Amino acid sequence: MGKIDPQSWKQDLPAFREKTNEFYAGESTVGAYKGFSGYYGSYAQKGGKASMLRLRMPGGRVTKEKLAFVARAIREYKVARAHFTTCQTIQLHDLDPDTVCALMEQALDVGIVTMGGGGDFPRNVMCSPLSGVQADEYFDTLPYAEAAGDYLMHFIKAEKMPRKLKVCFSNSPANQTHATYRDLGFVARPDGKFDVYSAGGLGNNPLFGVKVAEAIDPNCILYYIKAMWLTFRSYGNYENRGKARTRYMQEALGGAENYKRAYLEKLDEVIASGEDLTLNITPAPVTKTGDGSTASGSRILPQKQAGLYTVVWHPIGGQPSMESLCALSDAMQTIPDAEIRLAPDETAYIVNLTGAEAEKVLTATPDSAQSLFETSVSCIGGLTCQVGLRDSQGLLAACVKAVREAGLPDGALPQIHISGCPSSCGTHQTGTIGFRGASRPVGGKPQPGFQLFVGGCDRQGSETMGRILGVVLEADVPAFLVALGREVAASGMDYAAWSAANPDAIDRIAAPYLG
Repeated sequence: MGKIDPQSWKQDLPAFREKTNEFYAGESTVGAYKGFSGYYGSYAQKGGKASMLRLRMPGGRVTKEKLAFVARAIREYKVARAHFTTCQTIQLHDLDPDTVCALMEQALDVGIVTMGGGGDFPRNVMCSPLSGVQADEYFDTLPYAEAAGDYLMHFIKAEKMPRKLKVCFSNSPANQTHATYRDLGFVARPDGKFDVYSAGGLGNNPLFGVKVAEAIDPNCILYYIKAMWLTFRSYGNYENRGKARTRYMQEALGGAENYKRAYLEKLDEVIASGEDLTLNITPAPVTKTGDGSTASGSRILPQKQAGLYTVVWHPIGGQPSMESLCALSDAMQTIPDAEIRLAPDETAYIVNLTGAEAEKVLTATPDSAQSLFETSVSCIGGLTCQVGLRDSQGLLAACVKAVREAGLPDGALPQIHISGCPSSCGTHQTGTIGFRGASRPVGGKPQPGFQLFVGGCDRQGSETMGRILGVVLEADVPAFLVALGREVAASGMDYAAWSAANPDAIDRIAAPYLG
């Protein structure tokens, strides 16, 4: 089954323009429009006065050509806001009806497809961002992620699934894509094969995935994807959207072992059908070589290719300045083999650079985090998202400001994860420290707050859901983090070492702020 020509999606665009014009003319409700527009990778933002558009970037890979499209959109259409998402896509925000329709169509001309970016469809396939250039990876998983992404596009117009489906690939135990607890995850092994995990996910009633297969040939991944689709359609909940994600199949089928059995039965069906889904992929190594120039610094990572470097760019909250995004695109156009790899923590890695080229990229991206804490993760937040409860981006900005003013040293606070609602787009449940939008009664009236999670971990083999300490008022979160950071700094240790030595100390520090 070959790759779908991006141009073929243009036949669906007139219907989007028609329905979008109806919505902005007040002839359609927010709910009705959301149910329609998700197929196109677009939603109306909160308030219904502007739209967002989600650009799929399979495996988190952004080529120079795709970045040039984004830069051109920013300049020609005066796009004022973009967001690097935790699913390795780029969202364009605050778009008027004509702009969202125009950009959706023009994106197809450079191979960017938005269809299936929302709604009950296969979403952007995720991959460890440094696949192919990371020194300690087991093997390069990006070619397989891209093949999976091409294959999954065929299911967008197939029989409807109960909810969305997220597929991801991990190249090492760092588990940056959370492959062991997604709907379907392919986890690299030292022997060059994949273990397969299924029916996991964060949000309400989070669950880690079930290992359904071990040591599979990477060229056989499509059989496992087809089996996942069949399993979801057979056993997923079409009646209750609140219980329609794949993780609920574990309970519906009577536990992990029964789920595994059901999944493997579907895998047997796929194999018995005779359909040839075998890939023929041999990952191509990076052929670019260094030119003798060197680079160093906190934002520079040496690649496994001698003489080549990666630049780390983490705009706070995953929200880059439009000036930096355009400047980076301009700089990259003249750099052979350079590309961006988006990460699930909203970092952008610019790969395949000589030392001199890395310096140019550093100059183009001055709006990067200055500490580990400033790389903290936040969803787009309740001021933009229709279902968002709290302003997660506003909270992160307030916390960064408070921590800077307090003069806390780098390492005194970890990367934190903030979600504006229970959906866990900010992956708060497996963060070292996580916050989830909530409310807390004060004087008999509900006040904005965030539920505090501590002790989560996403590393393969050590996966842990954070424990809930209580709800901190939104206004008090910066003060709590400053108090925490000061105590850690006074110990002379970084947060990881301090927490390991004092596992219950955060409970004591948080206690005055909890309700």
